[in-house]
Amino acid sequence: MKEAFVDKTGTVAIRDAEVPVPQPGQVLIRVVVSGTNPKDWKMPRWRADAPPFHQGDDIAGYVESVGEGVVGFRKGDKVAAFHEMMSPHGSYGEYAIAWEHTTFHLTSKTSFEEAATIPLAAMTAALGLFQRLSLPLPWNPTSEPLPLVIYGGATAVGAFAIKFATLSNIHPLIVVAGKGASFVEDLIDRSKGDTIIDYREGDEAVRAKIKTAAGSKPIHHAYDAVSEHGSYLNLSAALTAPATITTVFRTKDGDEIPDGIKIARTMVGSVHMDPAPGKTIEDREFGAAFFPFIGRGLAQGWFSGHPYEVRPGGLNGLEGALRDLEAGKASAVKYVVRIAETDGVSQ
Repeated sequence: MKEAFVDKTGTVAIRDAEVPVPQPGQVLIRVVVSGTNPKDWKMPRWRADAPPFHQGDDIAGYVESVGEGVVGFRKGDKVAAFHEMMSPHGSYGEYAIAWEHTTFHLTSKTSFEEAATIPLAAMTAALGLFQRLSLPLPWNPTSEPLPLVIYGGATAVGAFAIKFATLSNIHPLIVVAGKGASFVEDLIDRSKGDTIIDYREGDEAVRAKIKTAAGSKPIHHAYDAVSEHGSYLNLSAALTAPATITTVFRTKDGDEIPDGIKIARTMVGSVHMDPAPGKTIEDREFGAAFFPFIGRGLAQGWFSGHPYEVRPGGLNGLEGALRDLEAGKASAVKYVVRIAETDGVSQ
């Protein structure tokens, strides 16, 4: 089979490899469409001393076979899945490996292209909202006003955070966005006090407008789906202590965060980790419960994926997609590739 590997310069090499065999608890998926993520070009830079690695994590395709103990899936099932980051055989290949608890069923209503936008970004959004910020879950929505700031509303993570927060009846949503504001407008509910703030107006304006948007309500929760260029510093200056900001990247050493403001990083890879001894609620169990919830939402029409753009050439078009991600060209869109379009692949 063909697999793609990304090196520290962003160069993509396509190699031949053996079809992997699923281990106990794993699912082997014939990949139809793979999604891309900013981490796919960032991770090789962060680990510059490491050899080129397979970076794809958003899988959409058909179950080919299952490992011992897997009971929820069988050959031929249409599925989407989150591949375990930094493990072999991800979505940038003809076949990928995923764990049963990070795989969910798809119906004919959902295209593979839409499904490939979901696993990593949607689970990152859900973990941040419900595990790090401890906000009300969609099946137990709040009945009281609960201000929430989402920084980077046009990103895939930010958009999914808006969707999940809305399912939980969390309002007002104070969403920071830029050129993707028109996309965000279709996700929020102005009648419930939701609003959009343009980060291009400058840091001081963003901080002031966040406070104004909440009215007389204190703001104790923020989701920073950008976590760069001082975004979490703007949030920390606008929130009311005690408050928690969840970020998708590490904050920088030396940044001065006001007393009473907690930074809690959301690491989506934690859904693969076994629970710590003595703990009954952990990210792994959350993922096992929430991925099927996403599948139900897709089937029933109350949840949807992110807007996408198909990059031509399959894995041969991957390098261009990653370079465009690095250049910041993707706004309110996810790049996806169809594996069958790869040179030498016949599906």
